[in-house]
Amino acid sequence: MSVSEEFDTWAADGRDKGMEQRHWHTAKHALARMPVEPGDTVLDLGTGSGYALRALRETREIGRGVGLDGSPEMVRSARGYTDDDAVAFLHGDFHDLPLADDSVDHVWSMEAFYYAQRPVAVLRELRRVLRSGGTFFCAVNFFAESEHTHEWQDRIEVEMQLWDREQYRTAFREAGLHVAAQDCIPDEETEIPAADAFPTDEWDHREAMVDRYRDWGTLLTVGVCP
Repeated sequence: MSVSEEFDTWAADGRDKGMEQRHWHTAKHALARMPVEPGDTVLDLGTGSGYALRALRETREIGRGVGLDGSPEMVRSARGYTDDDAVAFLHGDFHDLPLADDSVDHVWSMEAFYYAQRPVAVLRELRRVLRSGGTFFCAVNFFAESEHTHEWQDRIEVEMQLWDREQYRTAFREAGLHVAAQDCIPDEETEIPAADAFPTDEWDHREAMVDRYRDWGTLLTVGVCP
């Protein structure tokens, strides 16, 4: 199954809104750190429901938002959720962005980058479209150090790139981006039951749930275009 087919199904089932709610726990903290200014152009790579661009328009007054997704159904849903002429949603390939050189001030991506089959090629495309001094904020929950997310690959037919933190930094640099920051943002909002409530339907041990949400949470890697 292709990425497009997989996420067309998710959108048809209404799972895009579920992803938005879960991602927002840590996404809002990462978005608040983006050095965007009023009037900036922001690309959301793997936009899903489009929540990030709506938030940036409302709180940071970005001038233009472009949400790109590999799923036509996700794009259709995002358009339906968004009543704003300054935000556009496009169906497209991460590896061949339908954008001009030096046309974007900042790029955001949450829980999407690891679906790229040629991730360094995607990073080179981002460097192409970013203006000098522009940033790429790459947020992922599925990464090598967060061991309790690894089973996600068994639940989805699309191949996911399981990189560790060093691999992210190396790939950014290989594509010509400076690594400005990298850290983990804990999810403080997902409720973790008391130890005597385990096992639950999804977790055998409380320690595993703490490791997933509190210790590792979301890995954020920030690249800067020279």
